[in-house]
Amino acid sequence: MSYSPIVSEHFLHPRNAGEMADPDVVGQAGSPGQGEFVIIQLRRQGDRIQEARFQTFGCGPAIAACSLLTEWATGKTLEEAEQMTTERLVELLGGLPADKVFCAELAISALRDALAKT
Repeated sequence: MSYSPIVSEHFLHPRNAGEMADPDVVGQAGSPGQGEFVIIQLRRQGDRIQEARFQTFGCGPAIAACSLLTEWATGKTLEEAEQMTTERLVELLGGLPADKVFCAELAISALRDALAKT
């Protein structure tokens, strides 16, 4: 299975990985059947996402999706972040095999879970 250079780069050198000290909100999503679990942590400044971090337990595409998502979300307003979609995340990743699109869906679901708690 071949992945885009963007997926490979974010898997090999993930951005914003790890636990955040004192996040404002934490969102989670998982697929026990697929063995994937995503945690997204956000720090806000007013109505903007000041910082986003993630922890992912799963495959390379899940790590890449979370890495790119946290970069994409940082600096966005909460309203702009709510408009982020799985389809756009997959596009920004340079595509994913059909059986790995759920990795991007989990990243977006964890972000939406966090946003619902703001």
